[in-house]
Amino acid sequence: MYDCHLECGGRLVDFAGWHMPVQYQKGILQEHLETRRSAGLFDVSHMGRFEIAGRRALEFLRWVLTNDAAALPVGRAHYTLLADETGGAIDDAYLYRFSPEQWLLVVNAANTYKDWEYLRRKAEELGRGVQLKNVSEELAMIALQGPRSESLLLGMIEGGQLPEPKRNSLGAVRIAGCEVLIGRTGYTGEPVCFELFVPAKAAESVWRRLTAAGACPVGLGARDTLRLEASLPLYGHEYGRDVTGREIPILACPAAKVGVNLKDPERRFIGREALEEQSCTLKKGICAFRVFGKGVVRAGAAVFQGLREIGRVTSGTVVPYWVPRAVSCPHHCGHGAGWEAHFSGQTAQRAIGLAMLEGPLGAGALIEIDLRGRRVEAEVVKRNLDNSCGPITFAVV
Repeated sequence: MYDCHLECGGRLVDFAGWHMPVQYQKGILQEHLETRRSAGLFDVSHMGRFEIAGRRALEFLRWVLTNDAAALPVGRAHYTLLADETGGAIDDAYLYRFSPEQWLLVVNAANTYKDWEYLRRKAEELGRGVQLKNVSEELAMIALQGPRSESLLLGMIEGGQLPEPKRNSLGAVRIAGCEVLIGRTGYTGEPVCFELFVPAKAAESVWRRLTAAGACPVGLGARDTLRLEASLPLYGHEYGRDVTGREIPILACPAAKVGVNLKDPERRFIGREALEEQSCTLKKGICAFRVFGKGVVRAGAAVFQGLREIGRVTSGTVVPYWVPRAVSCPHHCGHGAGWEAHFSGQTAQRAIGLAMLEGPLGAGALIEIDLRGRRVEAEVVKRNLDNSCGPITFAVV
């Protein structure tokens, strides 16, 4: 979709072996805001996509992935990880089951080659009965995220139906004369979200139809601010190795609680013993925070409570947001006289991030972060997208 990005004013950079748009003409802040208010359009074809099939495919997936593929019915997807024997992440991934005998695994772009070689070796160890195919270049991937996403897609469908309105539901439709596989998945925290798996030959046509319908092209820059606002992890920051080079335990990341399944005691998968130990003994975890006042914190910054250093920032940025306007609501939704939030047209910015901290810490805990030699105050939150309160835990049970 190189020409499409140029047509939209994309500023292209080298990323994991691809030329990818870091932003378009509107800029990162406006792309972020348009995703939250309307519909953001992302080219995520740089992600790795592997098909897994064969008579022992399910056995293989139950061994190499932390979530249990046997619990995944046809027409559903789930979050999962590739763990090593010490309980660290080789990668985090999403597993899609569009048909009874075939699965699609989506992995991080920078890890595609590493993951492919790892899975190929593990398939050889298992023996015959597992068929792996790298379809990253023949199957494009486009994400459509935000409150207007569903209405835009409905206006394009030539056949089939969108997946049922539940997170991780899957379906197939016909767009631009081609079958398009669709999942209600995404990396922005938006409740209305879709990821489209499109034959590469039809990718430009689908992209242009979506932009013509009003979807806002979004680059890598806003993709990162959106995921961080939603407290979603990024490999190399919240998984992998920390700024000191030490391995980050998988269960230190709250997102792992939906990606690690320890329920079946009979299922032996790579890294299980280490993850079981983490679930009982881990005393640190990754928390979301927001900064009071001015100052952008970056990965590696030290975090303090009083004189004691309690951790390091793993990701930090500044995000824009729409300032809501509260108006009278005739439905009386339980908020006193009743109200609903509407976009006011006004925007603001705030500094946020994720940090690996000794804990557990609850939402509302006050911390200080070193910002190039001076301390800035911050507060632990459940996540910055809604600032809801409640305890933060670090382990999976």
